[in-house]
Amino acid sequence: MIYCGIDWAEKHHDVALVDNTGQLLAKRRISDDASGYQLLLELLAEYGDTEGSPIPVAIETSRGLLVAVLRSGKRHVFAVNPMAAARYRDRHGVSRKKSDPGDAFVLANILRTDMPMHRPLPTDTDLARAIAVLARAQQDATWNRQQIANQLRSLLREYYPAALDAFTGWANGLCRPEARELLKVAPTPTQAARLTRTQLRSALKRAGRSRGIEAEADRLQKVFRGDYATQSRLVEDALGKQALALLRQLQAACLAADELAEAVEESFLQHSDAEVILSFPGLGVQLGARMLAEIGDDRERFTDARGLKAYAGAAPVTRASGKKHHVGRRVIKNDRLNHAGYLWAFSALRSSPGAEAHYRRRREQGDWHAAAQRHLFNRMIGQLYHCLQTSHLFDENVAFPSQLATAA
Repeated sequence: MIYCGIDWAEKHHDVALVDNTGQLLAKRRISDDASGYQLLLELLAEYGDTEGSPIPVAIETSRGLLVAVLRSGKRHVFAVNPMAAARYRDRHGVSRKKSDPGDAFVLANILRTDMPMHRPLPTDTDLARAIAVLARAQQDATWNRQQIANQLRSLLREYYPAALDAFTGWANGLCRPEARELLKVAPTPTQAARLTRTQLRSALKRAGRSRGIEAEADRLQKVFRGDYATQSRLVEDALGKQALALLRQLQAACLAADELAEAVEESFLQHSDAEVILSFPGLGVQLGARMLAEIGDDRERFTDARGLKAYAGAAPVTRASGKKHHVGRRVIKNDRLNHAGYLWAFSALRSSPGAEAHYRRRREQGDWHAAAQRHLFNRMIGQLYHCLQTSHLFDENVAFPSQLATAA
């Protein structure tokens, strides 16, 4: 059997082929373009690569055009973590010097010696991979939006506390269209104090508000004309210009998050697993799409629910050495899936009596809030695995029979 290792780089890639004995059969450097990809396929075909029995490939990345070319057909592509590859490098030399051809040789030998210890890239459908791209982009846009909002809030605390008091009662705070429109009209407290009720009503209407405009305009005028400490005029104007710059970034981030959310919803609802995922309490379109993006629709990716729980960081890990025995949470995990699971468990508390009873029981046993939520996520993601495998919808009575009886 032949094994292939590819050391990935930005402009070129080093390729190495080894046989069962570890002998180097061929090495080649290819460019990162269509001609280089064709040269790679020809090299693999020269050493027996066919559609029925393709040569397995180890590479240090799971994305990009090169990986897309290699994943065509039935080929197994193994994305080896660069840190793991660095540990294997010490087996072939003690100098700790890095070389691209040498790393390609090391990657090929990883498959030759330890292929069962590594997991190939899942064979997800194109729709699932497209949902993964959109869901991760929307998640990044949401995090970026919140980061900019935190920067703007920190800046407003320095010179404009009236704005923070005015927006405190609104959900999403500075990310709301009304808040952004008012800051655009009045970026300084001096300008805000001069706003009339008519100007405030117009700003609220431009932001899309249609109800309670009169009462909200009166409230905002009272807050903006309240007694607050102020900066000097020149410093206040300078801080207002800085706030406007951050406001433009926040508006762009909000627009990107909203547009990506619409794209995620459109793609996610077309997937066959959407009905099963949305049947679970606490999972909406956006959060359900994030779960599908990280789990995928390859039914053979995880051998059992325990593998998925470990991948999500929900299952505890046991460390035992001598007389020491420690059971704790997992640090190495899929961070995106773990974050989505935390939100899922938190949302399920209000929509599932069984989930709430399970959470309360864990708290009574001494778990802190985060540990109890992690335990609930561990149970619910196991149920999700079962429902996806069997195409069954979520059933509260089947999922939490003992908790519901106790709650009753």
